Amino acid sequence: MRSTTTGTARLTKTHKLSAIGVTVAMSAAAVALAVTPGQADTPSIAAKPVAWTTTDLGAHDHIAQQSEKTAQQAKTATKAKTDAAAAKAKADAAAAKKKADAAAKAKSDKARADQQAASRSQARTPVKPAAPAKPAPAAPVKKAYADNLDGWIKESLDILKSKNIPATYDGIKRNVMRESTGNPRAINDWDINAANGVPSKGLLQIIDPTFKAYHVEGTSWDPYDPVANITASCNYAADKYGSMDNVNSAY
Repeated sequence: MRSTTTGTARLTKTHKLSAIGVTVAMSAAAVALAVTPGQADTPSIAAKPVAWTTTDLGAHDHIAQQSEKTAQQAKTATKAKTDAAAAKAKADAAAAKKKADAAAKAKSDKARADQQAASRSQARTPVKPAAPAKPAPAAPVKKAYADNLDGWIKESLDILKSKNIPATYDGIKRNVMRESTGNPRAINDWDINAANGVPSKGLLQIIDPTFKAYHVEGTSWDPYDPVANITASCNYAADKYGSMDNVNSAY
């Protein structure tokens, strides 16, 4: 707070420097007047000190303060404007990014929806049901035959029939009984064939060369085998006599 008494106001550094400058200037002027040539005899005039009032000093201080305040306000306004511009730029960038992200998501969602729609509408090849597995053919049931003359004749007749070789049960049995009396191991060791080293063998007394020549596929190669002996003998009789039924003696 300033005193209103003349000459006792508290000065700032700036005011003090200004006052000193004025005092020095006044003193120099007084000296100059005192020593001016041609006026040596003129009595010197003492300079009257300038009186400074607290009112003048206060006005000067107020101007300085106003200037400083204005500068500070300008600085604050500039900073506020810069901050506002930065905030707006940041907000604009965030809004642009959000918009771009939304557009990208919408595009991706549409592409995915289009792909799914295309997949659903795509023609599908009907699946052909697998054909039911065919059951494995049943193994043929082998017919059972009795292991005796009746069974041997019946099995031979089935084989002969499958080969289209004519013969009958009665024709076969009649010749078997005449040739071997039903003995599958019978052998003739006294006739001409025996003398030639090829005795007649088996149920229908067939020699080895004839048995081999008229052997029927699917039967044994043993001439003493009852079924093989009957089928080979019937095959030979059919070739030579038309059928075993036509044989009534040695053949």
